[in-house]
Amino acid sequence: MVPEEVITMADKELQVREKRELQADAEQTRSGLVFTPAVDIFESEEEITLLADMPGVPSDGVTIDLQNDELKVAGEVEPQGSENETSLVREYETGRFHRHFSLSDRIDQSRISASMKDGVLRLVLPKVEKAKPRKIEVKAE
Repeated sequence: MVPEEVITMADKELQVREKRELQADAEQTRSGLVFTPAVDIFESEEEITLLADMPGVPSDGVTIDLQNDELKVAGEVEPQGSENETSLVREYETGRFHRHFSLSDRIDQSRISASMKDGVLRLVLPKVEKAKPRKIEVKAE
């Protein structure tokens, strides 16, 4: 018998999001699938952290471009297997990942950093000094 306090996964609002293909307005000039990576964005007083899920993309396969307050993230997953193997079942789709973000003037663009671990891209977007909350000390005269 299961206690009533036990919560099943079906009761939680956590749902796995399937990899979805990017629906672009423009025509593609390269063949293949393009996916939109799922992201989580967190904010602290000092920075904004963006985590992008890009499974199968190696760190040297990620491109991050910053131009005109727009941050573009791209990566590519190469098909697995070798020439002498025949694919029997292929559920894991390969292709490119692409997503872009507009940055506000609250971000110190010169200090943005990026790292990749286990298929998750971590972008740290530090805030400019004027955007950070601070306490102002009152001095007695």
